[in-house]
Amino acid sequence: MEPSTHSLLLPLSLSLSTISLRAKMKVSYIAVCAVLVLLLAEAHITAAVTCSPTELSSCVGAITSSTPPSKLCCSKIKEQKPCLCQYLKNPNLRKFVNSPNARKVASACGTPIPKC
Repeated sequence: MEPSTHSLLLPLSLSLSTISLRAKMKVSYIAVCAVLVLLLAEAHITAAVTCSPTELSSCVGAITSSTPPSKLCCSKIKEQKPCLCQYLKNPNLRKFVNSPNARKVASACGTPIPKC
């Protein structure tokens, strides 16, 4: 008995659809992994900030004089940005963080002091 053409094509079409489904699943898996990596990286960056006003000590010279802020000062202001509202709510720190010179330094660093 000769196999019909239809019976020969059926396994071929099934294997092509299986390959197509596997390729789609692989792409979906890669996309989900990429999203998870991005979410975990964002969580790590957010969790890594420790609010400590002493981290801004490299900015004292720029705040108390008219010298431009150093790169270290600017990096510390950017690092401490999530903490600035907390510092503004502290009566002992507010007068320093909210001073016109501190605002100038923060703006010069590209990180203006937020309105909280």
